[in-house]
Amino acid sequence: MKLLTFKKDNKEQLGALDESKGIIFNVSEAAMKDYPYLPTSMLAAIEKGNEFIMDIKSLMASEDLNHFYENTDTIEVLSPITKPQKNILCVGKNYRDHAIEMGSEADIPKDIIIFTKAPTTVTGHLNVIESHSEITNQLDYEGELAIIIGKRGRSISKNEALDYVFGYTIINDVTARDIQKRHNQYFLGKSLDSSCPMGPWIVHRSAIENPNQLNIVTKVNDEIRQNSNTKHFIFSVEEIISTLSKGMTLEPGDIIATGTPAGVGNGMKPPKFLAPGDKIEITVEGIGTLTNMVK
Repeated sequence: MKLLTFKKDNKEQLGALDESKGIIFNVSEAAMKDYPYLPTSMLAAIEKGNEFIMDIKSLMASEDLNHFYENTDTIEVLSPITKPQKNILCVGKNYRDHAIEMGSEADIPKDIIIFTKAPTTVTGHLNVIESHSEITNQLDYEGELAIIIGKRGRSISKNEALDYVFGYTIINDVTARDIQKRHNQYFLGKSLDSSCPMGPWIVHRSAIENPNQLNIVTKVNDEIRQNSNTKHFIFSVEEIISTLSKGMTLEPGDIIATGTPAGVGNGMKPPKFLAPGDKIEITVEGIGTLTNMVK
């Protein structure tokens, strides 16, 4: 099941996509008019977890076609979670080849590297990425699988980790390399407004058999720059969740970006950084394609 947040009639609403019919079930509208037990926002849906998924599956399988949109052109797709409650948690150098392209064999981590992006970085599918040309000329892309936590937990074992996942989405961890280098840390260079495109939707975990075996491809202006598979993770989804939860409580709606493979602009010779007018498309198997333009 694919769940999305969209704007219609200037209102932010929750929807469920039926790809076989090409229609969207407006969950928020259904909750307001006919089914008051349904949540009206993505964060509320994540909180309800499997109960919400079962309710939606039942309603979408019924003959009642109220609250369905047959033409998605009339809506604006937003980031699935438009206002994260916390910073986005991010894994650094989680692919061996990316660690090497950013340095050398010595840069391959033995322990997980974690940094964060500010909640204000988040933007949606088809929204623009600001170039921020007044402060950077080394804006870069990083296509990534992202985990959406669905259940509160601490000290989670690797064997139980996937039980704490609500679903998965795509993130572009846009990075200002010069700012990152100048300040000798990740946060500022990765927290510019609009530097975390996310979406187009969240795919419920039941639709992803193995998150550690998904193809991931990033294109810039139709040129393939990144082409890999999450089977090349240094640290699996289970290990990421388990490590983060050691002494720190994970909560429903937490977002974890799992790292990017080789092929970033900074790793090319010569480097190829983003410029206004560039189009970035990130495709993750089983989820879809996240598309944004630089402005």
